[in-house]
Amino acid sequence: MKRTLMFALAGLLGLAAGHADALQLKDISYDTKDAGKVVFSHTKHLAKKNQRGTPAFSCASCHTGGKSKKRYTMEDMYKGQSCGACHNGRQAFDAHECSKCHQVKDVVYQVKETGPTPFSHSAHLKKLQDCSVCHTKLYKTGKNPTVTMAEMEKGKSCGFCHNGKQAFKVDQCSRCHKSPEVRYATPPVPQATFSHAFHTQVYSCQDCHPATVKPDKKQNKRVTMAEMEKGKSCGVCHDGKSAFSVKGDCAKCHTGFKLPASKSYTNTKGTVIGHFSHEFHTAVYQCNDCHTKIYPYGNAKPATMQQMESGASCGACHDGKSAFSVKGDCLKCHKRS
Repeated sequence: MKRTLMFALAGLLGLAAGHADALQLKDISYDTKDAGKVVFSHTKHLAKKNQRGTPAFSCASCHTGGKSKKRYTMEDMYKGQSCGACHNGRQAFDAHECSKCHQVKDVVYQVKETGPTPFSHSAHLKKLQDCSVCHTKLYKTGKNPTVTMAEMEKGKSCGFCHNGKQAFKVDQCSRCHKSPEVRYATPPVPQATFSHAFHTQVYSCQDCHPATVKPDKKQNKRVTMAEMEKGKSCGVCHDGKSAFSVKGDCAKCHTGFKLPASKSYTNTKGTVIGHFSHEFHTAVYQCNDCHTKIYPYGNAKPATMQQMESGASCGACHDGKSAFSVKGDCLKCHKRS
């Protein structure tokens, strides 16, 4: 009886060894220090077939008996140990093809000046395929110290490949950094909009940053239109030569800048109204011919006819030389109600 039971147990064990599906095989997860979780699937490996259609692997292909607590590094695997015994590029894919076992994800770097900057592992692996091009020659597989653009331009970090030969140069900033539309509140006139998308079609980022404008807009001082007219900020290029002058059409930058077709002024007695036509004047003059030399933006202080005759307000131009005199036909401006 005892002998019969031993034979029966031996038969069951032999059946289990010959049929892996009789065993409860589980996927094994390995938590690596810097490269995330790696999942080893018994099922997938045992399902592999060779050219003759028979199983390519059995449990004995890997397991020689006993448990090993030894941790194998990638360097060990490259030398043929552990997974590297098969994953050598001949029997199975090479161990250098890290993303086939290690789950890779896109990395987002929080750059103070330019905002979130994504790095796509998937896009790079389509071209490089070998993770060892970057890891660990350029980067540890864990967290790495911050590298400046100046350092990248000297060949560090991304600049090792992005040098204009192997890949686009790091000075093509908009390829990695999102260039937002920047809006500046400019009361009492509507906000001014700066379009990165438009400007980067013609200029490179270095044309403005950081020589004219610092990348972090919080570090930039407010610049007045008068200062721009003297060549500061936007005025470096918008001088009427390199680009349209800042003294020109205000609505080109101040979006939503709608001038009233005309503005009415009521006489103190309420009987005669003066009309000023923006539409007519801006067809001949520029905004800065009046603002802010003669009038501030917004509501200007009323001027009497006597003051205008002395050169104030409308009288600055309507002097009988530049334009008809304010002493002339009153009905050109004043219409009876």
